[in-house]
Amino acid sequence: MTLGSHLTPLARSHIQQADVVFAGLSDGVVELWLQRMHPDVRSLQPYYREGKSRMKTYREWVELMMAEVRAGKRVCGVFYGHPGIFAWSPHKAIEVARAEGFDAHMEPGISAEDCLYADLGIDPGSFGCQHFEASQLLFYERRIDTAGYVVLWQVGIVGNRSLGRFDAGPKYRALLVELLSRDYPLDHEVIVYRGATLPIEKPRIRRLTLGELADAPLTAEETVLLPPAQPLKLNTAMRQRLEALDKESALA
Repeated sequence: MTLGSHLTPLARSHIQQADVVFAGLSDGVVELWLQRMHPDVRSLQPYYREGKSRMKTYREWVELMMAEVRAGKRVCGVFYGHPGIFAWSPHKAIEVARAEGFDAHMEPGISAEDCLYADLGIDPGSFGCQHFEASQLLFYERRIDTAGYVVLWQVGIVGNRSLGRFDAGPKYRALLVELLSRDYPLDHEVIVYRGATLPIEKPRIRRLTLGELADAPLTAEETVLLPPAQPLKLNTAMRQRLEALDKESALA
C-alpha cells in the first residue's frame, strides 16, 4: 500500500529475481521506484481507457503475463495493496498458469483493509465487521448487521454495470444512500477513508453523515466505513444453554 515500507522481503526477492515484472499500480511514482529494483518493468496502466470495459483490460493483462510465461520467462506481477483483493487478473493469471502446467503462486500483501483498521483505530473483533462491494448491495439482496462495522468498497463507482466508467455520479450514490437508510438514520456518521500510498502522505479521513454521502466527491480508491448503529443484542437462550454446559463440565 505505502511505497517501500509495505513490501515484504520475500516479495522484494521475487521482483528482483524475475525476468520481467508487470506493474498494475495506479501511482506513477511507485512505478518509477519499482524500475529502480528491476530493469524490465512493464506498466499495465496504459491498457485502461475511458469507455473500455475494465474486464477486457483485465483479460489483456492476463494474456500479456501469460505470453511471457509461455516463452519460458520468470514473470512477476506487482499490484496495489494485496494482489488478491479486488484484483481479478492476478487470480486468473495464476489459474491459467497452473492449468497449463506452470508453477504459480501469490504472495500476500498489506491491503487497504489492514491500513483502515490501523488508521481508524478499530478492531473488527470488538463488534464484528462486514465487507461489501458497494454495487453488490444494489444488485443483490444482502443482509446488513448494523450492530457491527460495515465496510463498503468502491462506493465511487457504485451501480456501474458497464465496467467502462471510472466514477459514478450523485444519482447512483443516492440509490445506495436510499438503500442504507432502511437500516441507518440519515444522520448516522460514515467515514470516507483512503490509505497513504507514499511515505510523505497521511491517510485521508473524512467524516460526514449518511445523508451527505450522495453528494460527497468520491474516488474508486476510497472506502466507506459505517460504525455500529446499535448495541449488540444478547442471545439469552444460547447463554442459558452455555451455562448449562458449564455446569455439566464442572460436575464431570
